[in-house]
Amino acid sequence: MEKINIEHAISAIVEELAGVEHERWAHWQEYMHSKGARQQDGSLLIPAALVEKWDRQIVTPYSELTEIEKESDRDQVRKYIPLITDAIAKAL
Repeated sequence: MEKINIEHAISAIVEELAGVEHERWAHWQEYMHSKGARQQDGSLLIPAALVEKWDRQIVTPYSELTEIEKESDRDQVRKYIPLITDAIAKAL
């Protein structure tokens, strides 16, 4: 069995996970932009109710989120699992 180079393997998975993270971030930004009203100067006006909701979520520990909010976070984490599983399988 061929010994893998740990540094190379970590570097490779970091790059793959960064791609998933960028997709997650882009999806979130697209969602946020869809909730705002584009102003003449190009800025976005986000409804106060959403700002209030997101401000609450920012300061709320994961353990205290609603089940719906937790499931949203779990959905995002599930996007990383195939890459991590593949990296572990290759390492074995």
